[in-house]
Amino acid sequence: MRLPQETIRTKRDGGLLSDGEIAGFIAGLTEGSVTEGQAAAFAMAVFFRGLAVSERVALTQAMMRSGDVLTWDLPGPVLDKHSTGGVGDTVSLPLAPMVAACGGYVPMISGRGLGHTGGTLDKLASIPGYDVAPEPALFRRVVGQVGCAIIGQTERMAPADKRLYAIRDVTGTVESLDLITSSILSKKLAAGLGGLVMDVKQGSGAFMKGLPEARALGESIVSVAVGAGLPTTALITDMDAPLASAAGNAVEVAYALDYLTGARREPHFHAVTLALGAEMLVLGGLSASREDASAKLEDALASGRAVELFARMVAALGGPPDLIERHETHLPAAPVRREVRAEGTVASVATREIGLAVIGLGGGRTRPQDGIDPAVGFTDLARPGEASGLIGIVHAADAASAERAEAALRAAYRMGEEPPRRPAVIERIGKA
Repeated sequence: MRLPQETIRTKRDGGLLSDGEIAGFIAGLTEGSVTEGQAAAFAMAVFFRGLAVSERVALTQAMMRSGDVLTWDLPGPVLDKHSTGGVGDTVSLPLAPMVAACGGYVPMISGRGLGHTGGTLDKLASIPGYDVAPEPALFRRVVGQVGCAIIGQTERMAPADKRLYAIRDVTGTVESLDLITSSILSKKLAAGLGGLVMDVKQGSGAFMKGLPEARALGESIVSVAVGAGLPTTALITDMDAPLASAAGNAVEVAYALDYLTGARREPHFHAVTLALGAEMLVLGGLSASREDASAKLEDALASGRAVELFARMVAALGGPPDLIERHETHLPAAPVRREVRAEGTVASVATREIGLAVIGLGGGRTRPQDGIDPAVGFTDLARPGEASGLIGIVHAADAASAERAEAALRAAYRMGEEPPRRPAVIERIGKA
């Protein structure tokens, strides 16, 4: 095996690493023969020198093979969606059962909140009894019997990625396009997928603020995933305002339930959910066109099949069997609620600031070991162009935090001229 320092030196000097060199370095990282200092130096060399597509594929596959790789024997395609994260992005909760209702199988490996963005696992953890880290046998059983299961990454899945990410987090190399790509895809490949749709958020509430950066990430993920044998497309979607009108944990679960039951379906959220689901069905061969796929997803909602599968998933993973009928009883509720109003039309929203305000309420973390309050957040958030007067409702643990959240919400909204409308789906990347 080549010495780790030689691999680092090659990349430091702009050289091209072979598949074997990358595989050896990642194997050493997994077993401990590559030190944290060497991993940090490698990450920094990649940050400044970049990786060719062949190197990205090799790094992704090496990290995928560092732990368990799932295989499935199911009568339908195994599909998934991954989002780069945003505010009010609770699409995963309704999307997984919608796709399952159309014949797909969705073993969705999700994460906790990162930075100002909410985490799917934190939302599901607000459901009493829901097990976000089940035993592998239970996870496989729920996917096979229900059609979908949303859980967290296990210790045995892509452990090299977990170690490298922790090192990147403290060495200023998180933003590397090459390392972001490999980190995301190593976990998705380890889940044994047959098709993946990437949701790349762009706008004031996204990690990728500009379209060129979002496009570069989408193109990188698609090219590497396809190079690694995983059919993938990417959609660049709007995050210039909270995607849902709710931001938090339990409040977003309630929003997802309203969406699934038909009690409330906001157009922007619905458009993004349908677009992502349609890509998944086409990739899995369950629809010949995105138009046909959208119609099937609409029928999964209208027939009640999607909400039925969500309820079965929740119950199978330890949650209450009557969550749909009695979610007001089961989901935690904040003791203080405060309406926030502003005169005029919403011209723009500093969406990232709303995500930070959720953390300020206690609904997110400033340190990995922090606990969170699942009940706090915002609901009824206004979108650009709306002029209802109500810009949101604060859900807080006490009056003092409600006051701070109200001030933050007011500061995040700019009132003025009606802005140009942004499409829910900005761009598509991948084969037609």
